[in-house]
Amino acid sequence: MPRTRQTAAFALITVAALSLSACGSGDPATSPAGAGSAAEGKIPTADVVSRVKKNEDAAKLLPGKVRAAGTLSIAAAAGAPPGAFYLEDGKTLAGADIDFADAAAKALGLKLKRQVASFEAILPALGSGKYDLGTGNFGVTDERRRTIDFVTYINDGQGFAVRDDSDLKKVTGLTQLCGLTVGTGAGTTFEATLEENKHLCADGGKKPYEVKTYSDPSAVWISLQQGRSDVVMSTINGLRYGVTQLDGLRFLNEYKRLDVGFAFKKGTPLAPAFQAAVNGLKADGTYDRILKKWGTTGSAIGTSQISPAEVR
Repeated sequence: MPRTRQTAAFALITVAALSLSACGSGDPATSPAGAGSAAEGKIPTADVVSRVKKNEDAAKLLPGKVRAAGTLSIAAAAGAPPGAFYLEDGKTLAGADIDFADAAAKALGLKLKRQVASFEAILPALGSGKYDLGTGNFGVTDERRRTIDFVTYINDGQGFAVRDDSDLKKVTGLTQLCGLTVGTGAGTTFEATLEENKHLCADGGKKPYEVKTYSDPSAVWISLQQGRSDVVMSTINGLRYGVTQLDGLRFLNEYKRLDVGFAFKKGTPLAPAFQAAVNGLKADGTYDRILKKWGTTGSAIGTSQISPAEVR
């Protein structure tokens, strides 16, 4: 099966599972702030982009060649709500990442030529010039900042989820995972964090945890439900959304917060314009409407920044 079709098929499984399991946990302790319909088994359909007006001041910051062309190529990683995912038709993309990118582009007077790509393939492709920008809930880390420029638009980060029968209560240190199997996404900050710290178990005389990676987010959830993973590490917003929709699972805790941004080739001249566009969306209320639509109001940023230092 071609990669794009395979991604669509897995995403459809995820959407179906979310729809069928809408009676899952509704415990306020595991629900994101301002969850609304996005955390109640319904796919939000509010139009939060069409009213966006062109931000002339932000558009002036674009390179003249880009303004003249009026288009940019964007690579989008499709996974699960609330970030970016396929609707039931298997063709239409929706999610907060999609709305933020479309709104910023509209504010800049640009049209996006969007292609779906795997999460782990997007950042290298930006460096080669294949795409102008990318979205995929890319956390801004010091490691990534060496080769990629970011324009931040939300604050998300790393968290954990388990089955209801798990003895884990809260993960404050990765040594609590020793001896367990941890499922996570391939090519993510979660995989990097887990691999970099695996030695801590052996250093303490404990059995190391095993890291299982999956290219599709729905496969991570399935591994947890079927017992092939004892715990999963993923985005805070994605985990909080998922556990409200899937029976037998619970959000464990936030582990580390990270700013998330549009990704660009290092040294891009596009960053100042997109930063101004995001801050303009905050000023006119569009930003808050997008967060409310997807139930992620607790992840608002104060102002958009270009490649801020990772908070340690």
